[in-house]
Amino acid sequence: MRYFILGAGSWGSTIAQLLKDNGHEVVLWAHTEELAEKLNNRKKMPHLPDVDLEVEVSSDISLGDSYDVLIIATPVQFIRSVFERIDYQPKTILNLSKGMEISTGKRVSEIVKEFFDCGYAVLSGPSHAEEVALRLPTAVVIAGSMKEILQREFSNEYFRVYIHEDILGIELASALKNIIAIAAGVVDGLGGWDNAKAALITRGLYEITKFSANFGADPLTFMGLAGLGDLVVTCNSRHSRNRRYGEMIAKGFDPLHLLEASEEIVEGAYTCKAIIENYGDKFDMPITKEIYEVIYNRKSPSDSIRCLMSRSLKVEMEEVKEWLEKNLKD
Repeated sequence: MRYFILGAGSWGSTIAQLLKDNGHEVVLWAHTEELAEKLNNRKKMPHLPDVDLEVEVSSDISLGDSYDVLIIATPVQFIRSVFERIDYQPKTILNLSKGMEISTGKRVSEIVKEFFDCGYAVLSGPSHAEEVALRLPTAVVIAGSMKEILQREFSNEYFRVYIHEDILGIELASALKNIIAIAAGVVDGLGGWDNAKAALITRGLYEITKFSANFGADPLTFMGLAGLGDLVVTCNSRHSRNRRYGEMIAKGFDPLHLLEASEEIVEGAYTCKAIIENYGDKFDMPITKEIYEVIYNRKSPSDSIRCLMSRSLKVEMEEVKEWLEKNLKD
């Protein structure tokens, strides 16, 4: 099949090269003519200057009309403005972007439905572009339209794709794990406490699972690649911009100034804002709430940790256990 990829950042470029490696026809769309010309001339990955990019790059978004699959690799907060430039009906859309829209709290699939009547799929998992671009072993999951076909077209000796049924769960897992990664970075910045970080990742997984189950996601999805897998890599990797952002906050940098100065999008900061401002009064999300307070109200990370540790005592995994008992009866 033929693929048109919206977004010439590191992840969009990496997936474009992967599909090219697999023998498919690919065009990569850049949001400006200058960027397209730069990438075509240099033939190197953005942010990965030692990795070759052997894919055609264009700033003409209308070219996508003739391609089989339109791939979204644009930061979530800009997806709506990109869609407004498209005057044709895509055949199938595959989403690679992770996050939620701040102004509406919507997932990418919900934004897609506002603009297009077409097939939709989502690909996610522990897959930092820095390693996929170097053709290092990676495993991800895909759900939605044509998932079996896309599984075959994307898979190769360094990129293994599993299929799944839970679009909703995969979208929420991929968005919410970035919030927990910021918190993990805070722990790293405060001293790299092993006990605290292990507890944070575990309770973070529970928090995002519990939240997502309220919308109909399957809690078992969060035990897989899109959930636990992506959470672990994002909370621990040196490549994780969300973890790195949290670490810099803990070291005294102003969180809002960091966002303004960053060349890369720290999706967790925006997803956190989307969650709290759209759902904060409906669900108990203590870690998410504290990260919101640290970023947008400049609360001290140490004060936030004290708030989390002094919450009322609870039964571990209580609400998810109830869901499993109700839905997994023989």
